[in-house]
Amino acid sequence: MTTLALSDTFGHDLVRGIGAVLLYGVVGLVLMFAGFYAIDWTTPGKLSELVRRGLPNAVMVTASGLLSMAFIVVVAIANSASDLTEGLITSLVYGLVGIIVQVLAVRLLEWATRIDISSAIESEKFAPASIVVAAAHLALGLVVAVGVS
Repeated sequence: MTTLALSDTFGHDLVRGIGAVLLYGVVGLVLMFAGFYAIDWTTPGKLSELVRRGLPNAVMVTASGLLSMAFIVVVAIANSASDLTEGLITSLVYGLVGIIVQVLAVRLLEWATRIDISSAIESEKFAPASIVVAAAHLALGLVVAVGVS
């Protein structure tokens, strides 16, 4: 007869692990909200309203911005300290710094390329420039994420 043997600390470790998942989930959610509002605040127009209206360029820029923020948050969490408290703090700090760098870099790139993002995201027709902005979000998000690591 085979018996299933669990370590003496299995229950404690499992509960601690679940708690860590929940806490990192909260940190990740806070950072994603911060990232969205940073993009919204630094982009002309009210992105959430433009997205609800289904404007294709606003949707593309917002979606790519959120993905780029997710890259940064995931890498910040993955590279956090092994101690739970230190890990949560480093994830939050690195995530916030990464978001700030990301937003500044995208805005600088838009300025350098002279893209009028305001008219592009408010257009009801597809604007090819929105692909450039979306690509900039994703590319710079990856760069910043690697910098966080």
